[in-house]
Formats: sequence, C-alpha cells, structure tokens
Amino acid sequence: MTVVVLGDLGRSPRMLYHARALADSGADVQLVGYEETELPLEIATDPRITVHVLQPPAVARRHALPRPVFLLVASWNAVRAAASLLAALSATIQPGSALLVQNPPTIPALAIALAVARIRRARLIVDWHNLGWAMLALRLGPRHPVVHLVRAVERLLGRRADAHLSVSRALAAELARWGVGLATVFRDRPGMAFRPLPAGDRRQVKSELATRLHLPGLADGSTPLLVSPTSWTADEDFDLLADAAVRWDQRVGPTRPPLAIVVTGEGPRRAEFERRFAALRLHRVSLRTAWLAPGEYERFLGAADLGLCLHRSASGLDLPMKMADLFGAAVPVVAFDYGPCLAEIAREGDNALLFRTADELVECLRRALDGFPDRATLLERLRAGVARDTEERWGDAWTVAARPVLVPGVTG
Repeated sequence: MTVVVLGDLGRSPRMLYHARALADSGADVQLVGYEETELPLEIATDPRITVHVLQPPAVARRHALPRPVFLLVASWNAVRAAASLLAALSATIQPGSALLVQNPPTIPALAIALAVARIRRARLIVDWHNLGWAMLALRLGPRHPVVHLVRAVERLLGRRADAHLSVSRALAAELARWGVGLATVFRDRPGMAFRPLPAGDRRQVKSELATRLHLPGLADGSTPLLVSPTSWTADEDFDLLADAAVRWDQRVGPTRPPLAIVVTGEGPRRAEFERRFAALRLHRVSLRTAWLAPGEYERFLGAADLGLCLHRSASGLDLPMKMADLFGAAVPVVAFDYGPCLAEIAREGDNALLFRTADELVECLRRALDGFPDRATLLERLRAGVARDTEERWGDAWTVAARPVLVPGVTG
C-alpha cells in the first residue's frame, strides 16, 4: 500500500515519525513537504520512503507590513504554494492510496489535498495539530473577515475527509462539535531517541555547552541548565520569558543559583528575540539561542535540569510536542498554563509546574531550584513524576491508535 504524507518536514517531527512508522509497517511512503532543515538519516536512507521537497514559500511578516499589504503578499504566496503542492501531489497520489495531511495549514494544503484525493480516488486522513483559523487570528485578530472565512472553509473541508487524528481529547471534542466526525486521539509521545542521560554523560554535555555558549557555570554544576525547545512561532511567549529573566536578575537573592537558559530551534521570530535578549544586560541570567542537529539535540535535552514551555496555544486545544521530547528525556517542565487542555499531559506538582505571568514563572523556578544542585527536593520529585509517564513511546502509541486509521487491516 502507498501512503502519501504531507507536512512541514522541518518543523513537524510528528509527520516524520508517521513516515517512519508507516515504512516499518510495510507501506511505501511518499513524503511531501518543506524541508527547512536536514532530514534525519533514517528517513533520508529508508528504501520505502521517497522524499519530495517543496520550495518553501516566502514569508509575509505581519509585524513588518501594513495589514492590506500583508494580506496581498500572503495571498500571492498561497497561490504559488498551491501550484507547487498541486503538482507534487498529482505526481505522487495514485488510485487506492491514502493521503495523510497535517492541518494547519488549511490553505492551501488541506484544500489541495482534498481536491487531489477526490480526483485520484484516494483516502484523505487529516492529522489535526491545531486549527488553522486560530493560527491566522494571531496575526489578523479573531474578528477579521478573512479569519471567519478560513474558519468556515476549514470546517467545510474537514467534514469531507475520510478519517481524522487529533493531538488532544479537547481538539477531538471541538471537531465533533463542528460536525467533522469522530477523530481518533493520538497524542504525541517521546521518540526512542529521547532518553535520560547517565550522570557522566550529562556532565560531559554541560561541559561542552559551557565552552560553546560561554556558560562557565555549567561546567562545575553550580548553574542549572534550563532549555526551551521551540519553533519561534507567534503562539510562543518569549516576551514573558524576557520579563521573567529581568525579575530573577533583580529580585532573587544571591542564595539562589544563576540561571543558564538556552532556547533551541529555528523560526521566524528568532532574530527579533536574539536582539532583545542581548539588550537586557543581565548579570545572574544567561539567555542563549542555539540550533542543534538531530542526535546532538536529544543529548542536549537529556542534560537539561528543567524545561521551559512558553506555548500559549492559538486555539487552547492543542498540546506542545516539545513537552513530549522533554518528558522522554526525563526532564520536568515549567509550562505556561493556557487552559484545561494542558491537563491532558501536565500535572501540577507531579511532572510540571504551571504559570500565567512572569512573576509566577519566577516563583516556579525559585521553588523548583530551591536547594540546587544537591538538595533540590521538588526538582527530584518532578523528575520521578516524569519517569512514571514515559514508558510508552511514540511507536507503541502509533501502533495502537494511528495504524488502524492509516493502514486498516495491517496487523504485522
């Protein structure tokens, strides 16, 4: 059986995980998407996976353009992306195959996918990561007529798909209210590469980072390593992180440790916040950004003492995939509390601490790091809570939840 997997290959490990799991199940996979970063070796060299790379569309930056110009440029980019995507899908989808498409983006990806699937008589499965209209509302505002139009189109297109996966129970419930149909809940789990590091390896990684990022306190273990994996998108609140860093620097006494905070990843807002971080002139907080290649990234997470999740969720219905990575590495998380949906994976005081303001973030860090490095009682309790949750890995959950939807009848 042939399955076409369509998604953002650079920023969506979930779609790469889908491709690998499908290939391991015996399917021939046509992987279509934008490759902004180098693909993992196991994807690029798998004989069952054929990769079709699309040219990334130019980004219309809302903060740099007047709204009418932004809409015009974004519309033109959507037309160009639609033409490229239409050609790629027309060449890869055959009658009887299945097409798995990530949503968002709704326009043009979901619209083109539905059209080609119907013409080719293929099954269309939507993997709902979030809601496209909610992401667009971050740029244009929730009352903008274009946002209302995209919401109506998203609902209409979703109803015409053959099957659905959803990253959370809350999102699946919203899709049911839309009349889209029953979505199988398939939450992100950590991949096999994300594992706790032995103490010796953690010290080695911290020592390497101390030299690379000019963080001398990491080498001797006196400074905790906080990591925030990110894609630098509009629904991540780095303003709040900057404010909390200033508060820690000004208010927290010398009995508390200095902080080393590393924000990883690439994305449209990275340069903007690198400039802001550099202008803060902090004394007891070091803010760094870094891009880490596959393999290096997993070891880096394993060396972290605490994770930071600044995801606000445009819809309030999705779950941050980076938290699964951190949990897989046995790293507890301090997370922005954007609503009840987060409780599906984060339990206050057991595997995570939650905050809503910069002051609350400072208090969470103070509590978690009290007694660091030798007597951080709460931090160790959070680590134990994380360890209880990470026995099931991505492949195990995929076999139970996603495989029956994507390749029905396959049991091997």
